[in-house]
Amino acid sequence: MKKKINSVDILKKVGAVLTDDHFVYTSGKHGSVYINKDALYPHTNETAQIGKMFAEKFKNKKIDTVVAPALGGIILSQWTAYYLSKLKGREIFGVYTEKTADKNQIFTRGYDRFVKGKNVLVIEDLTTTGGSVRKVVDSVKKAGGKVVAVCVMVNRDPKKVTAEIVGGPFSSLGILAVDAVEEKDCDLCRQNKPINTTVGHGKKYLEAKKIKK
Repeated sequence: MKKKINSVDILKKVGAVLTDDHFVYTSGKHGSVYINKDALYPHTNETAQIGKMFAEKFKNKKIDTVVAPALGGIILSQWTAYYLSKLKGREIFGVYTEKTADKNQIFTRGYDRFVKGKNVLVIEDLTTTGGSVRKVVDSVKKAGGKVVAVCVMVNRDPKKVTAEIVGGPFSSLGILAVDAVEEKDCDLCRQNKPINTTVGHGKKYLEAKKIKK
């Protein structure tokens, strides 16, 4: 029987899953695996495939609008809404929230009018703590939308990121558990393994250390 392809397989295909290196994550924690979601989006076929996966997963749910956070989420919401529209035979809207100075996620450009009174699917590319997608969920509710489901392309911490954390029925297209540790507990630091400065927050991390010195 042919193995069903999931989102992690697609990310690996386009070289978006990096391993055996020393990375600094957005949270400031360190680890040896990094999912470079930005490596996916230049590949329109594979990106469309992810959107189709989201759409197939929720084709039997009552959904009027797909919402995701900018920036990468814009692309995912568009493709997901496109395929849902085809599957349902009616227009499904694809909109997005934008990050504010205080790192909240809010609707701008009048997009809240596509959310008010609508059944909404909230999607996200990756989640580590669930904090970002929770902000989108809260904004949907504040705008008067009903959150039907929340789904991410890859859940990096399936033990901690749950429906309770994100504020709605939660699932993922794929799981790639990534261990993340504080700098003081990092074996890679102890081994003096160079930090990757190409992806992640390694460059900013090293620059901040120089300033402290």
